[in-house]
Order: sequence, then C-alpha cells, then structure tokens
Amino acid sequence: MKKKNQTVVFVMMTAVLFLSGCLYPDENRSQNQVPYEDQLKAVQVAVDQFQSEQDGILPIKTKEDDPDLYEKYPIDFSKISPQYMAEPPGNAFENGGVYQYVLVDVETDPTVKLIDLRIAEQIRSIHIRLIAHKYPPFKDTLADNVYSINFKELGYKEEPYVTSPYSQKQLPLVMSGDGTLYIDYAADLYAILQETKEKPESGEDIRSLLVKSSPFVPAYSVPYTVDEQGEPIFMNGKKSD
Repeated sequence: MKKKNQTVVFVMMTAVLFLSGCLYPDENRSQNQVPYEDQLKAVQVAVDQFQSEQDGILPIKTKEDDPDLYEKYPIDFSKISPQYMAEPPGNAFENGGVYQYVLVDVETDPTVKLIDLRIAEQIRSIHIRLIAHKYPPFKDTLADNVYSINFKELGYKEEPYVTSPYSQKQLPLVMSGDGTLYIDYAADLYAILQETKEKPESGEDIRSLLVKSSPFVPAYSVPYTVDEQGEPIFMNGKKSD
C-alpha cells in the first residue's frame, strides 16, 4: 500500500477504536458486546418502516470510497432514531457498543447484519507497522493479487491472528498487492460448506453462506469461490504449483 493510503486507513481505524472505547464507561460497554437477536429485529423493523414511508429509500450512510460489498451500507441511526426507534441498540457503535450495523441485499431484501469492530482493534497494530515499513512484506503468492505476509519483516516473533466472529477460531491475515490487509475466512467457509446442503458453483462468491448463517458479515475480506473439489479458494484462483 502506498504510505498515503496506509495512513488514511490507519487514521480511520484509530478513530473508530477511540470512539468505541471512550464514549461509554467500561462497565457499560461490557454489557453491550453481545449481538442480541431482539436488537437486530428492532433495527430491522425500524429500517423496514423507514423504507416503506420514504418511497424505498434506505437509512444508510454514503461512503465516498469504494468499500467491499459487506461494508458498503452502514445504517445511519440518525435517520431512524427517535422516529422509528427510541435510540440505537446498546451494542451499536453509535451507543458505545462494539458492533456496526449494516445492510446486505439492499436491492432485493434489505437485511440488517453486524460488523464486529473488535476485528479492527486486532489488526490496528499491524497497520502501524506496515506504515513504518518501506515496502509491503509479501511472502507467498496465494492468488492473483493475494499474498501471505512475512511478519518477521514487521518484527513479529509469531504470526498474529484475528478472532473469527463465526467460530471464535484464530484466522490468518493476507494482503493485496497495494498492501491492504484482509482476513482469510477460508477455515470458516470450509466448515460451513461441510454443513450446508447448498452446492455453490465455481465463480460464485460463497461469502454469502456465512452471511445467511449468522448475524455477522465477513468484514475486511476478499471474495471466495470453490474449486473442483468444492473447497474454498480465493475468487482469483490459487497459486499454481
């Protein structure tokens, strides 16, 4: 990543972490770290009512950049509160919680989902080191424009991981050619492919399987599909042997 772009990403992530960590006392925040089903339902009802009364318009924030599909439509609670709900849920970022509420399937069936902002905290320190590093520390080519990371070049004795919002397992990080960090959800995708009756075709983005089975979206990810054996691979293909 160019250093200017890295700095912008880092500043944005730091702002999110600062706000989520300082708006409310620790004892309040600790009570707001669970994705309660009733809170999701309450936001869904408010979103549906807003859309119905506003000629199909959705209560979302406009993003100037070009975010990934699952980070593209954050809910703007200032548009639905207090008219459609008294206040944002206690676990929402806007109310001192650790989740960002987003919409998926906005064209056909706008559905409320969550991004766990603690993921940003887990990768924040890596961004700091990337900013200080002269060149992106690529290791192996995993797919077209997807690389593993040489963490030793960044000063790590052991490879850092992030906690999956789906399985609570530790997931590795990968990097694009411009140095952008992404979470590798292959392990979670493999697990759900073993459980689901759906048989996705090669070229189909299978991240939707995670979205359907959970209140979370796979934030900070790249598209995945399946190979001939039905196992998850990066959409752009695997490294050739």
